[in-house]
Amino acid sequence: MPVRPKEFRYAVELDRGGIVSADGTSPLDLPDEWTPEHLVLAGLVRCTIESLRFHAEREGIDFVASGSASGLVTKREPNDRYAFVEIDVELEVRLEPQPADRDGLFAKAERDCFVGASLTTKPRYHWRVSD
Repeated sequence: MPVRPKEFRYAVELDRGGIVSADGTSPLDLPDEWTPEHLVLAGLVRCTIESLRFHAEREGIDFVASGSASGLVTKREPNDRYAFVEIDVELEVRLEPQPADRDGLFAKAERDCFVGASLTTKPRYHWRVSD
């Protein structure tokens, strides 16, 4: 019998006043300046850091991380629809101890961030390691 993969379900609500809540948690009042595109980019950064956390913990590595993302939205070929066509993710991390295969650890974090994996445009990741 085949093993069924894990499933993760998420739900958000947006009320008429623009208040967002996730899975019944405390509401989040986002200013109008926070567009859906900003939320996608924020989700991508957060997901990448959480993916790094998962893999780092498996290797016994502590870390501190911060990040940013930027993206370009325009009409894309071949369907002439607006979408992200470029996404850059900048991550700064401090690792303790240093992993034997740092690039491999970062590759796993990129691969296993399901937000990045869900995007049509593949994000370009830039990792900066500080002491």
